[in-house]
Amino acid sequence: MHQASKIICRNLERSISAKQQLLDDTQMQQEFSKAVDLILQSYQNGGRLYLAGNGGSAADAQHLAAEFVCRLSKDRASIPAEALTTDSSILTAIGNDYGYDVVFSRQLEGKLTPNDVFLGITTSGNSPNIVKAVEACQEKQVPSIIFTGHGGGEVRSLCDVCVIAPGELTSQIQEVHLVLEHTLCECVEAALFNFKLDLDSSDSDQPLSLKRAA
Repeated sequence: MHQASKIICRNLERSISAKQQLLDDTQMQQEFSKAVDLILQSYQNGGRLYLAGNGGSAADAQHLAAEFVCRLSKDRASIPAEALTTDSSILTAIGNDYGYDVVFSRQLEGKLTPNDVFLGITTSGNSPNIVKAVEACQEKQVPSIIFTGHGGGEVRSLCDVCVIAPGELTSQIQEVHLVLEHTLCECVEAALFNFKLDLDSSDSDQPLSLKRAA
């Protein structure tokens, strides 16, 4: 077998194992349901979703914002969402004048309204700029959600909802995050626009938002 074939098989097995762990973790599934309901409540109250992350997690934040603003898989009205990672002038100005640790919190200070919600993505749970972003949410009394790994890190005790992805490697955690992100958008779309979902689980296992959509 070619070395590349061995590597892809190894990585697929690792990814499957991480996802299977989440599939078996009812506590994290319930935490994810809380995230769905917080975001849905924000939208129903006229709020907006703000997202942030670093590196690959910055790409995830932008990816998820695009799914909300454009669409995931069905035609519907645009849903307001903004990644705080995209404006190079803002990022470099804040980074230059105040430091990289506050590139997200400084933006939230000027953008957040009482009906908004923040979603931070950090595989370690210890990214200083995500921690400070959550602290800015606390000051504004706006709920914060974190998608993370490695036990949740420092941010776990600060945020309102913490969904911890299984996996030993950053790549595995990010692969689980992508499933969480797509599912999050699917759940919110279904609830807001009354899309019919094909669900294998029983009605009693559905998050509150999915019951509203049924």
